Amino acid sequence: MRNGDTRVRGIAARAGGWSARHRWAAVGIWVLFVVLAMGLGSAAGRVDVKDSDQLKGETHTAAKIVEDAGIEEPASESVLIQAKDAGTKATDAGFRSAVADVVEAVEGTGEATDVTSPYDTGTISKDGRSVLVQFDMRGASDTAGERVEPVLNAVEGVQKEHAELRIEEIGGASMMKTFDDAFGEDFKRAEISAVPVAFGILLIAFGALVAALVPVALAVTAIIATMGLMGIVSHVMPMSDTANSVMLLVGLAVGVDYCLFYLRREREEREAGRDAQTALRIAAATSGRAIVVSGVTVCVAMAGMLFTGLAEFEAMGLASLMVVAVAMVGSVTVLPALLSLLGERVEKGRVPFLHRAKRRANGKGKGNGESRFWGAVLKVVLARPAIALVIAAGTLLAISAPALGMKTQNLTLDQEFGDSLPIVGTYNRVNDAFPGGSEPAEVVVKADDINAADVKAALADFRTEAVGSGASLGPVDIKVHDAQNVAFVYVPLVGGSDQDKAEKSLTLLRDTVRPDTLGKVEGVQAPITGQVAGSADFNEQLVGSVTPVFAFVVVFAFLLMLLSFRSLTIAITSIVLNLLSVAAAYGILVGVFQHGWGASLVGAEGVGAIITWLPLFLFVILFGLSMDYHVFVVSRIREARLRGLTTTDAIRHGVVTTAGVVTSAAVIMVAVFAIFGTLSMQSMKQMGVGLAAAVLIDATIIRGVLLPAVMALLGERNWYLPKWMNRLPDLTHDESAEALAPPQPPAVEGEKVGV
Repeated sequence: MRNGDTRVRGIAARAGGWSARHRWAAVGIWVLFVVLAMGLGSAAGRVDVKDSDQLKGETHTAAKIVEDAGIEEPASESVLIQAKDAGTKATDAGFRSAVADVVEAVEGTGEATDVTSPYDTGTISKDGRSVLVQFDMRGASDTAGERVEPVLNAVEGVQKEHAELRIEEIGGASMMKTFDDAFGEDFKRAEISAVPVAFGILLIAFGALVAALVPVALAVTAIIATMGLMGIVSHVMPMSDTANSVMLLVGLAVGVDYCLFYLRREREEREAGRDAQTALRIAAATSGRAIVVSGVTVCVAMAGMLFTGLAEFEAMGLASLMVVAVAMVGSVTVLPALLSLLGERVEKGRVPFLHRAKRRANGKGKGNGESRFWGAVLKVVLARPAIALVIAAGTLLAISAPALGMKTQNLTLDQEFGDSLPIVGTYNRVNDAFPGGSEPAEVVVKADDINAADVKAALADFRTEAVGSGASLGPVDIKVHDAQNVAFVYVPLVGGSDQDKAEKSLTLLRDTVRPDTLGKVEGVQAPITGQVAGSADFNEQLVGSVTPVFAFVVVFAFLLMLLSFRSLTIAITSIVLNLLSVAAAYGILVGVFQHGWGASLVGAEGVGAIITWLPLFLFVILFGLSMDYHVFVVSRIREARLRGLTTTDAIRHGVVTTAGVVTSAAVIMVAVFAIFGTLSMQSMKQMGVGLAAAVLIDATIIRGVLLPAVMALLGERNWYLPKWMNRLPDLTHDESAEALAPPQPPAVEGEKVGV
């Protein structure tokens, strides 16, 4: 390896230098950008993903027919009336009286329409012990949860009058209200608490109030600016609340990380005796460059979600990409300006105990910023790299093994919430009495004339065949919208809440019943949608997108690492180690949430499956975040090697000098992700635990053991680049002369240096 000319070149170094010289201009431009982005975004408003655009396939076709017809599907509700003993039947006088009271009470609220008696519709269970009173909520379905309380109260009143029966309501509106009441504030609290948690950990890491505030301030302003940009961009690519939440998580993680990398390097150089201007220049040329490489790599990873074809994933990918780009730009522009403005005042607000501990730790270390713990670990790893590699890799492969049996599906209500909510019990009782009745398949039939004789005959045949084929036990309900020439056919699927069995019933409807009935009428469209169909279509599309997403992320990350470090070996090992980290996270997910191993330790339970969207989401997010650490550590190793150290010494120096900042960054991410692991929803637990476990593994076993062991075994081959690749663009840069020169001691012995 050679360094040649020592002058500074590279975007990060030039940007940092300009910002330090024009600090007030840099800060002013950043503030103006944040204010303008938020102002323009608020003025433009955010366009959210439509139901018709959520998925492709039949689910999309059905939603498009409904949307084009201008039909507002109401929120449907059902009241289960069930005998508590085997002797009571729906034909008993007392039972009929209870049904009549429910119908009267629901109609009396003025919030319901199309209230039907089970004696008219035939919604009576086979054993005669259960019936359903069905109705629709007035008004828009997406706000029905806000208006359902009077109906719930009315049903509860009837229950008190008929204690011998079980009378309980379930449906879209009642579930919406129940979940909002139980968990609506959970997400807000989780998102809000993430910032103070990050600040608290930074305060411990730096031991000074101002130093801890700087990364949080940059991350928060980057998030605010991105929220505004999301509003503007949503008019081209619609956004969503989910995308907003993911953006907040990613923005906080990378925003804090990038500042942490930069600030720690600047402090380290000042501790080595360099003046503030020189320290800042070195930080810009080294950590600044690592931030740019990492940021671009993370952006590439997030862009992978744009290849799924799923609107929700595309929104999450674009929002995450934007916040990473904004945080990256802020870290190499406004951060140097802030540090230049603050100077020694960045140490203001020192926490006495924490600050003294930091000084003692630095004073006793073997070198500036070096970690004694990781120094001891590295001593063992570098002494026996082959053994360390076998043990670490073997451990991670063993952890990853359960992932081979991963099963993904959209979680049912009882899988998602367990028995924590009474409505889950209602859901199960409805499914037991009326299999598939709580989540029926919905056939959206569009014809030139919905009342034509052949269409009516086909609808009747479909209703008969749906039950006759074994796909449904009935009753099959048909609602016709004459003006729009559209009919809705609701088919309870055999299998009920058992997703696998319900999907077999769905396949029977789609592949056999429909072609033999509605499919024979020319000009009729009959896409089948519903919860089960949506899950099946989502799974199919997600599986189809795995290969292009995987290929895009891996290939582009490989190319970026190759061009950034000019080493084929570094590029290959980077990809392999990141994939191993993701595989280990998958293994933990499957073991804990699918098989239930140690699930009680995280307040979860084995539900037999992983939520469908999580594996691909985790791959993209973790691959991107893992590159943060990898680029930072390898950049430091490369810098030490350029300075003339042997590869082994450069590895030791690079790992131990970055261990503190990597540990602090990892602790922040683990703590923030773990907050989501405390939520009651299993899908959120899976996401939080999966992300937290992966980051922890990545920052310890991968970066502290596997990476140095692999590089030690490879030796000078780490820097191998075939001659024919020399023609590739050179995205490396040469660090400043100060960074390559050995640190000089302070000019005056005992001179006070900021820590």
